[in-house]
Amino acid sequence: MATARVIIKDGNDLVGKIVELGKKLGLETKEEYNVAKRIWGANRNIDVILLDPKTRKVLGVECKYQKTSGTIEEKLPATIEDIKAWPMNGIVVYGGEGITENMKSYLVSTGKALEFDELESWLKLYFGLSLD
Repeated sequence: MATARVIIKDGNDLVGKIVELGKKLGLETKEEYNVAKRIWGANRNIDVILLDPKTRKVLGVECKYQKTSGTIEEKLPATIEDIKAWPMNGIVVYGGEGITENMKSYLVSTGKALEFDELESWLKLYFGLSLD
């Protein structure tokens, strides 16, 4: 039986759903966490930080949503590069009709990006949580 896709309304909704999922899994969450500078010099605010209170394992999550076609396709490769400079592991969670299939293929090929509907099982494996 297939699970229904979660409807994401916008970027703030995506952040909220990730925070909600993190809490459901017993993780501590922090939004808009400032840490140093991005590779192009701007302040770096990581959208969501997830922390396992038992193991202290940390993951940064950058949220990218695009409702219609636009500049996100130009920004996503730079975001993937920027994650390499984070002081923790990180991923991009993306959503919206404006991200082309070609860009989705690129994102998946990096091993650093996934859609929200894939996130729960990914987080369970990453943090070593129960696979129920």
